[in-house]
Amino acid sequence: MIVQASVSISWVATVLDAAARQGASRAQVLALAGIAEAELQRERWPIDHIARLWRAALQATQDPGFGLKAGASVGPASFNVVSYLLQSAPTLRAALSLVQKYQRLISDGGRFQTVAGDGACWLIYHPHQGSLPFSPHQIEAVLAAVVVFARWVSGQGAALKPLAVQFNQPRIGPLAGYRAVFDCTVEFEQAFSGVLLDNTLLDKPLPQADAQLAQAHHRLAAERLVALALPQALEQTLAQWLAWQLQSGVPTTRTQAARYIGLSERSLARQLQGRGTSFSRLLDAARQAAALQAVAEGGRSLADIGQALGFADASVFQRAFRRWTGETPGRWKKRSIDGHSARIPG
Repeated sequence: MIVQASVSISWVATVLDAAARQGASRAQVLALAGIAEAELQRERWPIDHIARLWRAALQATQDPGFGLKAGASVGPASFNVVSYLLQSAPTLRAALSLVQKYQRLISDGGRFQTVAGDGACWLIYHPHQGSLPFSPHQIEAVLAAVVVFARWVSGQGAALKPLAVQFNQPRIGPLAGYRAVFDCTVEFEQAFSGVLLDNTLLDKPLPQADAQLAQAHHRLAAERLVALALPQALEQTLAQWLAWQLQSGVPTTRTQAARYIGLSERSLARQLQGRGTSFSRLLDAARQAAALQAVAEGGRSLADIGQALGFADASVFQRAFRRWTGETPGRWKKRSIDGHSARIPG
């Protein structure tokens, strides 16, 4: 299965909010990007949408330091459940490993790699663009976000200083902007883009470390990661599974459905709700399709059909059938046969 590269709406909001602080409204930036405001209701955006958004934000603000400012504006809740995972991690090194594990929940636009040394560790960012090239501001925003978030989660604030920062692209803003964000040596046109952090800093216990909270956040993040890997048409996958179950006469429950998909029942319910449906609606539709086919084919009693579809008795099944079609099973079958015969040439 091919999953379209996408980015969390939380990162979209970071860009739009940064532009707004410089006087460029959301409506203005979206119009320049050619993206409808209704797209803000989506949980994730295609990766090329975010590339267009960055171009539009830069056009609207005309600020060569926009990427740095956008990245430096991230806060404790900027990266959905990943933010809470990082806050409850035991050390900054552990937090960075969580970023690598759950990067997709933030964006498919790149991945992080750690290269450990005797005294320090490089956190390297590898961008992964779509059909549109990334703006260099996007890369600067990512590294700025890494440093600012590390300062917040460590409780050290501005006292936390990387040993070095480097980019594999040319400098695009004034040096003062880089110094303000990173407060260390910054080099350009290097072999890779990354941040160098001292091992002592990486292994120092974090003030908000909480093993119990971390476990809960791990479960939620893992569920979301599984859900993200599912086909976009989750309801079609479930509808097909329901049809197989009903055809086999196997009792079908929400618990079984969640187990088949690989989610908790609560997470499955959230996923379906986000798509405007529910398990009970899908089950009802699958029962309706199976019932219409069974009644049309004949050869089975209504009691048998109803029992196979999970109804308590024939009367309950008949009430459901009337709700679906407005008719009793017998009348619906007769009308269907008469209508089919009328369409057959004599």
